[in-house]
Amino acid sequence: MSFDAPPAPAIVEITVAAPPTSAAFQTAFTPSAPSPTHGVVQRWSKSDPAQAYYLYVPPGVGGNAPVLVVVHGVSRNAEEQVRRFRRLARQYGVVLVAPRFPTDRFADYQRLGLTGQGERSDQALQAILTEVRHQTGITGRLYLFGYSGGGQFVHRYAMAHPEQVAAVAIGAAGWYTFPNPQVRFPCGLKISRRTGTRFRPERFLRIPMAVFVGEHDVRRGKDRPELRQTGRVDAQQGLTRLERGDRWIDAMRAAARDRGLDTPYRYEILPHAAHSFAASMKRGGLGARVFDFLFGPPPT
Repeated sequence: MSFDAPPAPAIVEITVAAPPTSAAFQTAFTPSAPSPTHGVVQRWSKSDPAQAYYLYVPPGVGGNAPVLVVVHGVSRNAEEQVRRFRRLARQYGVVLVAPRFPTDRFADYQRLGLTGQGERSDQALQAILTEVRHQTGITGRLYLFGYSGGGQFVHRYAMAHPEQVAAVAIGAAGWYTFPNPQVRFPCGLKISRRTGTRFRPERFLRIPMAVFVGEHDVRRGKDRPELRQTGRVDAQQGLTRLERGDRWIDAMRAAARDRGLDTPYRYEILPHAAHSFAASMKRGGLGARVFDFLFGPPPT
């Protein structure tokens, strides 16, 4: 499958509002019966009118319905992700939220903006989630899925904000932050205090995580610019997404075990799929595998 180039954005720059504190983020609202959306709807944040996101609220869900955030790769296919997950979300009673991070503002959204390139994508997501919870009255636990660049975002978000996240599913991330405090971020956890972020392995290593990669997702070279290909990353993580995901899960499992934790970690290879979200869903069974890991067997 060929890589989809990101579309040219046409969005003016507006500063993202400061995120709520963790306590405010987790405040339980008093819900009435949440109103389902009429299919997948696109919304713009009231606190940041240039920030778009997609929302799907299945019919019949209660106020404690789980919320699954799905995060795009560099092709910014947020709407496609929601639409492809919609059937499963309805079956399981899961609310879907998909932020769309515009290129001109979030050039480094995969690393939460912690490298100083662009705005803080983790803070933008927190503002969206607070708004969704206020508008819908849904207070359920937060789950994360991301594909490719989105896979980078979601595991780093969970590391930075472990108190907010119940479980994480990663689809074919190009590279990872390893649980090594001696290695500088984004390859490891050593990070400047100026970011205002601190990684606490004793907390994020309690979060169940899974990696899913297509069996043919092995291409490198100039035609795969979204795959980080440097000597440092290759030596630490491997040459392909298959190898990198496997090494990272092993490292997370070992770090958890060293702290006496028996956290569930899973690594699965998707049949008949290369680096394509659509092919992974159609031929690799990605959707069913993600929902099974995050929420268990389908409800009867």
